[in-house]
Amino acid sequence: MKMSRAFGLVVVLLGLAGCGTTPSSIVEQPTTARPQAQPVQAAGNGAIYQAAAYRPLFEDRRARHVGDVLTIVINEKTQAGKKASSNGSKTGAIDSSISAVAGLPLKTFQGMGVKADSSTEYDDKSAINSSNTFSGNITVTVIEVLPNGNLAVAGEKQIALDKGTEYIRLSGVVQPDTIQAGNTVSSAKVADARIEYRTSAKLDSAEVMSWLARFFLSFIPL
Repeated sequence: MKMSRAFGLVVVLLGLAGCGTTPSSIVEQPTTARPQAQPVQAAGNGAIYQAAAYRPLFEDRRARHVGDVLTIVINEKTQAGKKASSNGSKTGAIDSSISAVAGLPLKTFQGMGVKADSSTEYDDKSAINSSNTFSGNITVTVIEVLPNGNLAVAGEKQIALDKGTEYIRLSGVVQPDTIQAGNTVSSAKVADARIEYRTSAKLDSAEVMSWLARFFLSFIPL
């Protein structure tokens, strides 16, 4: 009795643990980075110039250093289709007879004929269509400045709703020349882009066969 209660408690705990499981990710690098420490310089304050608050007058605010942020405008739309068909046919016929020849035994079978017809047809058609749309914005962090000046970026956005948490993740490489006004970049201009939308709700788990069902189906033939 105690063993059954303990087993039931373990099952309940495993079920509760599964409710808060963070979904897997295709992003294989950190989603944020802190700015690198700048070397300390001697203060050169004056009546107007203050070293701590100085910014060049004509410097833009585009991301260029580790820890800087920029906004990726996600506008992904894919559509693919495939259509194939094949057919074939085969026919055959046999027509033969035994002629009446004098002097041969088995006179009864002379003059009999054999006739057979066969026909086979094959027709196969298939069509596949796929369409996906993903739009939105996500602000990412520069996690590395590559030797050629390109920016390796990554970021994650979490949105907690009533039934679970939604995860939007993105990583890739941005060329500084593609950064537009407002410090934004189109997702179409991100190289090696990995964009994903996941949720911790039961919608994903409902589409996956349970481990117990997979165990039995691994050796039970259908």
